[in-house]
Amino acid sequence: MLAAVLVLAALTARAAGLAVFVDGRVLEVEDARLRGDRILLTLPGGGALEVPATRIDRIVRDTTPDTTGSAGAGLDPACDPAWKEEPLPASLPFAAEITKAARSANLNPWLLAALVQQESAFDPRAESRAGARGLTQLMPSAAADHHVRDVWDPAENLRGGARHLRRLLDRFGDLRLALAAYNAGAATVEREGGIPPWRETRTFVRRVLESYCGSHPAHREQREP
Repeated sequence: MLAAVLVLAALTARAAGLAVFVDGRVLEVEDARLRGDRILLTLPGGGALEVPATRIDRIVRDTTPDTTGSAGAGLDPACDPAWKEEPLPASLPFAAEITKAARSANLNPWLLAALVQQESAFDPRAESRAGARGLTQLMPSAAADHHVRDVWDPAENLRGGARHLRRLLDRFGDLRLALAAYNAGAATVEREGGIPPWRETRTFVRRVLESYCGSHPAHREQREP
C-alpha cells in the first residue's frame, strides 16, 4: 500500500506542499507534523500517513510557482563556497561556532552564516511543525546522518548543517543546486533537472546568495570604488 501511495507526484493546486523522502520518492501533502520520532503526513483529499521521521529528507511547504526569474542567475565568481580565512564580525551571533563548523566542512564562513540567517534568523531554538530544528533547521534524517546527538546544541547543529550542505555541494557541484536541495530535498532537484520552480525554494536560494555574495569580503572589495 505504501509503495502505491508514494509516487512521484505531479503538482496540483490542491496540494499545499511535498514530503520528500530520503530514498528519492516524493509525496503530495496538505500538512506534515512531527509527533515524537514519527512524522504525520496529511494527504490531499483526506487520509493520513505516519512514517519514521528519519525517512523524510525535507518538507516543502509552498509549491506556488515562482515567476520572478531564475534564482541565482549570473552568480558572481567571488561566491566560491569553499573555505577561506575571512573572519565574521564578532558581533554576529555564534560567529566562532559558525567559523569552526564552516572550516570543518570546507565552507566559507560567510556562506554558512547566510544560510543560518535564512533558516533560523540565528535562533538556536527555532523549530518547524515538521521537525526541522535549530540554527540550520536540521531535519531528523540529516541529524542522524551526521551523528548530531543534541540538535539544540548550537555547535553540534552547525556542524551537522555545514556537513549536510557540503554533501549536497559534492553531489551537485553547484552552489545554487546545493542550496535548492538543502531547502527542498535532493530528489526534487534531480527530478526537476535544476532549481525547482517553487516560490519557497527560489526565494530561499535567492536570499542566501544575495546575503552571501553581497556581504562577504571578496565580493564587497570588488564593489568598493
